Amino acid sequence: MIAVLCGGVGAARMLGGLVQVREEAEIAAVVNTGDDTVMHGLYICPDLDTITYTLSGSVNPETGWGLAGESWQAMESLERLGGRDRTWFRLGDRDLGTHLYRTGRLAEGASLSQVTAEIARAFGLGLQLLPMTDDPVRTVLRRVGGGELAFQEYFVRHRHEVAVEAVFFVGARRARPTAQVLEALERADQVVVAPSNPVVSIGPILSLPGVRELLAARRSSVVAVSPIVGGTALKGPADRLLVELGGQASPAGVAERLTEVAGSLVIDEVDAAWKKAVEAAGMRAVVAPTVMSDPGRARHLAQVVLAAGSPG
Repeated sequence: MIAVLCGGVGAARMLGGLVQVREEAEIAAVVNTGDDTVMHGLYICPDLDTITYTLSGSVNPETGWGLAGESWQAMESLERLGGRDRTWFRLGDRDLGTHLYRTGRLAEGASLSQVTAEIARAFGLGLQLLPMTDDPVRTVLRRVGGGELAFQEYFVRHRHEVAVEAVFFVGARRARPTAQVLEALERADQVVVAPSNPVVSIGPILSLPGVRELLAARRSSVVAVSPIVGGTALKGPADRLLVELGGQASPAGVAERLTEVAGSLVIDEVDAAWKKAVEAAGMRAVVAPTVMSDPGRARHLAQVVLAAGSPG
């Protein structure tokens, strides 16, 4: 079995490569829920939904998130009634169905893990899609100069254009990884850290009690993929956050964040010059094409990653 620590778009593409080379039933995706939010009374799980929509072939190909063929009548009506301040986090009409179902099932007493499995089956997925916890954990960022922002305010409302001096995972100390998550991380032949933001996508998973220690104990079989290519993040604010929090936007900066839990780091060919710096940080560096611009490239990267984590 392969266990994969996941954020959003980068993880979805990594999983899209892995399902081409391994049976879906052999893959367990452990997904960040620190981005989750309640909006318009609905419980929204952006990373879980991005992965679900991508693997089912339903994702909007232009954005990498949301559903293809979407319409926006509900948001247009809400904007007429309450103004744009109520619609900065936009939910498409088709997407609303997912959130309505999840919110209703949670209100009935189902766990987030149960509801996620139900949604995954409805979209035809065969892999295990596992929220990192059924307990509330929320990513909060402190702005330079003071003031805190919930993750979606930072990421969507402010388009991650504000400087940050600290990141917190509220509730993480009280939360517990689910039994399914712990079993997947313990039993997996290999663990993959997807090319997701190491601060706000992978960080919340590692903040849960016992997860960092579990991975550290088996780090030789844990392979991470750098989300930084040529000094920038392919999507999102990983490059800026690494710098703002005192690191560097490079494979070496990623290695410093992950060296405790992963033995190998796959870096892009354009970053081959960083190989020695990655190894100086304590990780084996594997150089390969990492930009998953089409399914074939995603498949090749999956093969490289699995080979990097194989014994011997």
